Amino acid sequence: MRIHVMHATTYRYATPAKYVIQKLRLTPRGHDGQHVRRWRIEIDHDCKLSERRDAFGNIVHTFTLMGTIDSLRITVDGDVETEDTAGVVSGAVERLPRPLYLRETNLTRPDAALEDYARRFASRPDRLDLLHELLADLHSRMTFDTTRTDSGTSAAEAFRLGHGVCQDFTHIFIAAARTLGIPARYVSGYFLHEATSATSEAGHAWAEAHVPDLGWVAFDPANGVCANANYVRVAIGLDYLDAAPVRGSQSGGTAEELGVRVDIRDASVQQ
Repeated sequence: MRIHVMHATTYRYATPAKYVIQKLRLTPRGHDGQHVRRWRIEIDHDCKLSERRDAFGNIVHTFTLMGTIDSLRITVDGDVETEDTAGVVSGAVERLPRPLYLRETNLTRPDAALEDYARRFASRPDRLDLLHELLADLHSRMTFDTTRTDSGTSAAEAFRLGHGVCQDFTHIFIAAARTLGIPARYVSGYFLHEATSATSEAGHAWAEAHVPDLGWVAFDPANGVCANANYVRVAIGLDYLDAAPVRGSQSGGTAEELGVRVDIRDASVQQ
């Protein structure tokens, strides 16, 4: 499949900002089943976009702006060829040792209720079967709801609410897997639904867990499936903060208004 992505992030300020710095994890890397044909980031201000790799191997771009900044627009446009690998991720950059992905963070630290939930699956002898059962149970237990949580909601809080978005589903899955001694990590990227095109106000998130003899396998608890050719993998981390598409800060500027639009389509199908 050839997936076309158009991702626009817009900031507007009621009074101008004087200084803005942004860190972008918006550029995918290639691996088995994913080939980046074309990818471009544009900023609607004159600035230098610096590129580096972070500790996880993600491509990170940073830029700073100074002056009178009423608004800022960051636009991504690109095409990625994907194949269905049944969720198995191979050929990707691996910079950190596997045990690191057992480490708790503030967003993935379980409480007693979440630990008890995870241990319900501990008796399953096969790790892959365990993870598939966790995936299905979590997908049926949680309600997708954009109104009950925010980017700072922890896995324990979202599990207690029983509501959340893909970020929350992913944090809960990661917390449960780590409770059982299974290395797991957060993935940010894009997901094309069964339709040939889709528009949303955010990208997508899912998890990867390590399975002996297979390696890293991608599980999407928000949709109850393993990642397939409809997914574009962009960044990984211990939680959302390590893989957030856009993070930054500014000096000055009041009443910041953020708008996000993501358009994804199957470019291999003639429209």
